[in-house]
Amino acid sequence: MRISLLPLFILALPLLEIAGFVVVGRQVGALATVGLVLASSIAGALLLRYQGFGVMTRVRAEMDAGRDPSRQLAHGAMIVLAAILLIIPGFITDIFGILLLLPPVRDLAWRRLKVRIVMATSFGTGGFRARQRDKTIDLDDSDYSRGDEHGPDHNSPWRRLKDE
Repeated sequence: MRISLLPLFILALPLLEIAGFVVVGRQVGALATVGLVLASSIAGALLLRYQGFGVMTRVRAEMDAGRDPSRQLAHGAMIVLAAILLIIPGFITDIFGILLLLPPVRDLAWRRLKVRIVMATSFGTGGFRARQRDKTIDLDDSDYSRGDEHGPDHNSPWRRLKDE
C-alpha cells in the first residue's frame, strides 16, 4: 500500500511555518521578521503580475512557430505557483517559491511531470490547429464584394446568422 505524505505535509505546514517565524524572529528580531514576510508577499504579487504576461507571450510565440507550447505552459504554471507560494506568509513556502523560480528546477519538475500529462492537441508544420465547432459559411466571388453600391443584401448568409 502506497501512502502519500502530501496530506500530512499540508497539515504540518502551518506548524512548521510558526516554528520558522520563531527561529527567524530570534535571530533578526520581530520587526525584521514581519518586514521579510511583507517583502516576500509584495515580491510574489509583483512577480505574478509581470511574469504572467511574459509567459503568455512565450506561449503565443511557440504556437505561432508551430511548436508544442506545453513546456512553456508548464513553466508558466510553475511561475504562478512560485508567486503564490511567495505571497503566502511563511519562510518554508518562500523557499519552495524561490526554488520554483530557478529554470533548472522548473526543467527538472517538467521532466518528471510531462510523462503524466496527456496533451489533446495537434501541432504540425501549419501551427496549432484547433477544432472548429462554429458554423462555416462558404462564399463565392459573387457573395463577397468590397463596395456594394446597392446596399446590404438581406439574403446574405451573414444576416441569417444574426437571426438564429
